[in-house]
Amino acid sequence: MLSGILNIYKEKGYTSHDVVAKARRILGEKRIGHTGTLDPEAQGVLPLCIGNATKVVQYITDADKCYEAEVILGAYTTTEDSTGEIIETFDINVTPEKIEKVVASFKGQYLQVPPMYSAIKINGTRLYELARQGIVIDRPQREVTIYDCKMVNALTNNRFKIQVHCSKGTYIRTLCTDIGKILGCGAYMGELLRTKVGEYTLNDSITLDFLAAHGQQVQDYIYSLEEIFKNLKKVSVKSEADRFLYNGNKLSINHLVDFKSELKDEIVKVYDSDGQFTALYKVDYKNNCLQVEKMFKNP
Repeated sequence: MLSGILNIYKEKGYTSHDVVAKARRILGEKRIGHTGTLDPEAQGVLPLCIGNATKVVQYITDADKCYEAEVILGAYTTTEDSTGEIIETFDINVTPEKIEKVVASFKGQYLQVPPMYSAIKINGTRLYELARQGIVIDRPQREVTIYDCKMVNALTNNRFKIQVHCSKGTYIRTLCTDIGKILGCGAYMGELLRTKVGEYTLNDSITLDFLAAHGQQVQDYIYSLEEIFKNLKKVSVKSEADRFLYNGNKLSINHLVDFKSELKDEIVKVYDSDGQFTALYKVDYKNNCLQVEKMFKNP
């Protein structure tokens, strides 16, 4: 049974669900989940969790992301990107220097109003369902973090590109629109390329066509569960504690092999006495124990 992460390059014209459906057919594996929606016209990194790795979808979804986006000045659209209808136009009178300054000003904490054309639910209804009926409602602001934001292509034909490193939940098309608001000439998003999700990069991604042609060697392109948590500390249990670990029970500090006192209240990778990665546990140092966070293996 396959288990692990496939770093797929989503091409234009596919929804994230389309990618999952095609991967299921190619691999003959039903348990596949994606790790963060990309709009049909967007391209780039879309990690897929396969088999037992579907348990870590949320961990990858919560990871930082990097994008390259085209900003088109001079108008607002209904969807905040080029797929929508233009609803207001403006004269453009800005310099590249001003654009660079405004783009860079978004670094840090940023309160963002999600677009109406989004999958966010308010009172049980997805916003895009209301938007398709012509209904616009107030949306609560959400705090996101922009770790880096810079202009990378000069202003040409009222267009330029930005590179963005941001936290989960950031809408890049809304960022483009907000840049236009501060510039005073309106803006919306054109092309969008996601270049990184957590540790998964564009350079290491593969297309669905490549996957179809190399399905027999798919294991060569699958990242293990351990690689997802490579930055977490590793602890192992003694043989007499295996049964507690397999059942997801609380572990005593005395159950651990070579327990290191520098472990504090943190998430760690826990291995059984045979050296098999089995679970994530949270260290409760004050009470000398570890509490299960997520189980991955039940022998």
